[in-house]
Amino acid sequence: MKSLIEKLIAAYDTTVSKFTWPQDVLLLLIRIAWGFAFFQAGWGKFGRLEDVGEFFAGLGIPAPEFHAALVASVETAGGLMLVFGLFSRLAAVPLAFNMVVAYLTAHTDEVKKLFTENWTEFLEAAPGPYLLASLLILCFGPGRLSIDALLRRIWKSVGTT
Repeated sequence: MKSLIEKLIAAYDTTVSKFTWPQDVLLLLIRIAWGFAFFQAGWGKFGRLEDVGEFFAGLGIPAPEFHAALVASVETAGGLMLVFGLFSRLAAVPLAFNMVVAYLTAHTDEVKKLFTENWTEFLEAAPGPYLLASLLILCFGPGRLSIDALLRRIWKSVGTT
């Protein structure tokens, strides 16, 4: 005979399993919102690569023109990949890396405040939400409402025939 604890655990597991769909909706919304934001930021950089290169040079980034074009490419392509949920985890890696570099070069004051009483300024800095969105997609994947999930279903069905 099941104990009360075992019954409660079984009831909890059943309840949780019935309400996983909001995860997919939330991941879709994160991907669309922040993927489009990445896309816009990258596309905007392409329109002013010279200015971005000068900004990067002022931060001491080597080969600033090359890195300006690289960052613009990563943000534009990676943003689109997030929006559509295509190779999302793969796209999230360079996007997250870009945001870490942004923190370490352009937002060093906010990084220093991470370990002080003003630590929330780290999260409020421009790279913060972008980094968070990238890390969420990297860790949890794009969800079932993505091209990645569709491709996985297709590949599984092809592999079983």
